[in-house]
Amino acid sequence: MLTVIILTLNEEILLPECLKSLSWAEDKLVFDSGSTDRTCDIAIEHGARVVQRCFDNYAAQRNAALSETESEWVLFIDADERVGVDLVNEMHVAIQDQYRSGWMIPRHNYIFGKLVLNAGWYPDYQLRLFKREFGSYYSDRHVHELPDLKGPIGRLHHPIIHQNYVDVSEFIIKQRHYAKYEAYMLHNQGIVSRAHNYLLQPIRQFLWRYITLSGWRSGYHGLLLCVLMAYSQYMTYQELSRLRSTNIESS
Repeated sequence: MLTVIILTLNEEILLPECLKSLSWAEDKLVFDSGSTDRTCDIAIEHGARVVQRCFDNYAAQRNAALSETESEWVLFIDADERVGVDLVNEMHVAIQDQYRSGWMIPRHNYIFGKLVLNAGWYPDYQLRLFKREFGSYYSDRHVHELPDLKGPIGRLHHPIIHQNYVDVSEFIIKQRHYAKYEAYMLHNQGIVSRAHNYLLQPIRQFLWRYITLSGWRSGYHGLLLCVLMAYSQYMTYQELSRLRSTNIESS
């Protein structure tokens, strides 16, 4: 049996289309962290189970969600993602393969309404489909979390559809959120923000995405995304510096 797990917090706008694309799933678990809108009602209307837990970090939330199912296989999907028929058929075949413990799935990222196939946004493989008993999430990665999976991993061909970032404002808000978690992880590793990091790290990020990962092929759209990701690096080191200052003041 396969359980589809969706982590949510106030996702009443995106969740309906996500759940419609999951109508094939026998067991859908909406793992909510305290929504105050209609998220939970919508989940129930679409035949999903709802479990609520206070949010501490993404890795802990996913691990807690895993404990709420006894299915052999689990598939993690976000509220802003969709699963097409071709991927559904491919997954049904994949989970019959008892040799592999999990499957990487590519993603089609639509950013500002446009499909992005360069600058690191494709194939953007995600380890989302795996045997529950063989996987758990690294507790020290609070964002961009990765599962620790025991056993061979395969790759599927059909992508998850990711409706990612409606506009620049949403992009910056979410990246600032992620930057705080990234900075926290760097801080716990003993990494200290230096003056040159504010310039060099964003430049490296930009060149990596724009040149190495061919962001230039996407024209102005690619240029904008590479600049925004460079700015995200700046926010990370700015937050890292703030964490160090706060620790010094409290000591």
